[in-house]
Amino acid sequence: MSGNAVFHYTDTVILSVCGVDAPRVITSDEFDDRLADTYERVRLRPGLLQGLAGITERRWWPLDVSFSDAAAMAGAKALAEAGVDPARVGLLIDTSVARAHLEPSAAVAVHHALGLPTDCINFDLANACLGFLNGMQLAATMIDAGRIDYALVVDGEGTRHTHEMTLERLARPETTREDVLAQFATLTLGSGAAAMVLGRADAHPDGHRFLGGVMRSATEHHELCIGDLESMRTDAKGLLDAGVALGQAVWADARDEFEWADMDCYIAHQVSQVHTRAMCRALDLDVDRVPLTFPTRGNMGPAAVPFTLAAQADRLDTGDRVLLVGVGSGLNACFAEVVW
Repeated sequence: MSGNAVFHYTDTVILSVCGVDAPRVITSDEFDDRLADTYERVRLRPGLLQGLAGITERRWWPLDVSFSDAAAMAGAKALAEAGVDPARVGLLIDTSVARAHLEPSAAVAVHHALGLPTDCINFDLANACLGFLNGMQLAATMIDAGRIDYALVVDGEGTRHTHEMTLERLARPETTREDVLAQFATLTLGSGAAAMVLGRADAHPDGHRFLGGVMRSATEHHELCIGDLESMRTDAKGLLDAGVALGQAVWADARDEFEWADMDCYIAHQVSQVHTRAMCRALDLDVDRVPLTFPTRGNMGPAAVPFTLAAQADRLDTGDRVLLVGVGSGLNACFAEVVW
């Protein structure tokens, strides 16, 4: 383990974290109905999305809501909840996987929509489902260094187009059983947005302390999950096995620096019930301390961890220790501790 794997912060707090729901609910039964003929032809049972993945529904944005619109809505909500004047934000990071184009960045649209100052550094940071945690790391590094007073990390994910394209493709008569299984994970994805405001602990002693954590990579697995707005193909078993092994490696790395065996809450990346159960078994986590949002939201990519944390915020007490558990395709992983 190199010196870069462990990171600590001394003067960074979370001032707010929020999630924004996409309004249209799409059930797994609807997907099963659209693929009924394909399932029958390739001899797969309907109900796998609910029975295996544990996902009963996910959400879509209206057609006129862009990915950056969703991120900006979450950002505006987070700034309002934190009571921070947009004019004081020194850094904006958009960590969205979903993006309409390669250039310019999604961050510039969010920056403009929120009326952030011209001296606010803004850019995209992409690292699959780990992007938001990486954004938090970078923001905390700049806050601790005294470069900025406030940072805003946002994420807006939309899966409507990807779902529609995948359902259309899988409904074709030439679709094979292998095609369905390779693209099954695509149908577990969900739309939503999240945002977080971070600031200085010395100016906000009542904030939620961001203490630090451990990160690790296993990039030999970078071809297990490859996707874009049109499609995503996944080696589900390979990704599960490699992800759990990487999580165990991060857990082992943390032993000398952190004591995470008895945290009050574990906010894990939301993939499916199979992944959640496997990670809990591997790390010996109390499943009752691992709240879930994937059953009704699906896998919202980088937005999943902050969205789930926001959903638990009212249930957390001052002083509760929270571990954020992130794993992203590639593979990269980061576990980070917050004291509420």
